[in-house]
Amino acid sequence: MAYETIVYERKEGIGIIILNRPDRMNAINMQLVRELDDVMDQIEKDEEVRVVILAGHERFFCAGADIKEEITPYYLAKLRNVFRKIESADKPFIAAISGVAFGGGCELSLVCDLRIASETARFGVPEIKIGIIPAGGGTQRLPRLVGVAKAKELLFSGDPIDASTALRIGLVNKVVPTDTLIDEAKIVAKMILDRPPVAIRMAKLAVNVGMKVDLESGLDYEAQCASALLKTEDFQEGVRAFAEKRNPVWKGR
Repeated sequence: MAYETIVYERKEGIGIIILNRPDRMNAINMQLVRELDDVMDQIEKDEEVRVVILAGHERFFCAGADIKEEITPYYLAKLRNVFRKIESADKPFIAAISGVAFGGGCELSLVCDLRIASETARFGVPEIKIGIIPAGGGTQRLPRLVGVAKAKELLFSGDPIDASTALRIGLVNKVVPTDTLIDEAKIVAKMILDRPPVAIRMAKLAVNVGMKVDLESGLDYEAQCASALLKTEDFQEGVRAFAEKRNPVWKGR
């Protein structure tokens, strides 16, 4: 499939998706949803890609839903589906956010595992100002990241916050200079590549499942994941490498 609203490239185990609707500040339309859905299917099947960076333009990550197009229940259902694909993918996703990340753009960053922001990044869920609420998971994922009270403040006001505030409340992992944003994201991606892939996959899964269940159920699931990892070649290699004081060579099994 030839893409028009995104650019996708892969190199040395890292996939990079760049939102590419500069004339609309990367606003999300139906075509962008379809193309994200298609590239997600590619990524999931590609065993060479082990971590993905999702980025936008220097001045705008994503301005949210494209209000020039009709927002229908079908559109919202497809949007939520592709967001779930990113969130539940067995490969970590790193959002590299510069400039505006409003509405659906903010929600898109929330489904990624890590968020690195440039100093110019601004986040907001302004839907309340036009008489609606976020419909891409913002009311559910935001409080899980920043706490209930702060999430309600952002949702009730609809006002944006800057990168330093986003860092302080735990919305982003790191704030970096704008001109180093992609390089910083690649550094984090390469760190993940240096870790055992099966354990990375299990760690993401354990957290995702644990956030949906009570603590005891989450602990039980964590124990199941850890028990499964004890049987992997990577765990045995990790133990040997530690004893021999050398870098491990992961096999992904």
